[in-house]
Amino acid sequence: MSLQLIIGNKNYSSWSLRPWVFMQQNKIAFTEERVALYEQDTNKILSRYRSDFKVPILIDDEIEVWDSLSILEYLSEQYMDGSGYPEDIEARALARSVSNEIHSSFMNVKNELPMNCSKKFSHISLSLEAKEEVKRITDIWQMCKSKRQTQGEWLFGDYSIADAMFAPIALRFSGYNIKLDDNAQAYVQSVLKQPCVAEWMAQGRAEKEVIQEDEITITGNVTVETWKS
Repeated sequence: MSLQLIIGNKNYSSWSLRPWVFMQQNKIAFTEERVALYEQDTNKILSRYRSDFKVPILIDDEIEVWDSLSILEYLSEQYMDGSGYPEDIEARALARSVSNEIHSSFMNVKNELPMNCSKKFSHISLSLEAKEEVKRITDIWQMCKSKRQTQGEWLFGDYSIADAMFAPIALRFSGYNIKLDDNAQAYVQSVLKQPCVAEWMAQGRAEKEVIQEDEITITGNVTVETWKS
């Protein structure tokens, strides 16, 4: 039985993006089931799983794994001989730490800049707390690059779980035109240039559902346009 990944709307579901991109990037074969969120039948469809009606969910024969980071670590252990994290022990510890930090923190950025693959925004006014979180994220990216053991465009040289965990943040920074330093902007562009990310975004833009809870209110000088490839 092949791996099956249950995901939410590609336009909005940052949590679903992470394992989907990680598996595509590492050429791990899987089938996907997309479940539109916040629809009348959503909970009924997801009730067959143990994830408390949340996505993503990975099915590997009789094994069921939910939560993005848990899925990524399971894939690394079972299908990549642990190479989802860097081999060097110091870099590996750092990669684990920052992957868990993005998983559990930065709620102001996540709330003020919800992922939206179909729109681009300009002149967003962030709260002081969100600005501080943006600074922390870009500092993390630079910190990771200072510890990498191999050359390459990713946080630790080779693509890792940390890159998959930060992928939705890169999309947010681009989609909301957040001003970044040159190094951080280069990393965002590396994420956007991934063929699998481009594919995800194109499929997200093709979706018809609108989740109002994940749409921001347009106020002041904020402008919005359709995100073109």
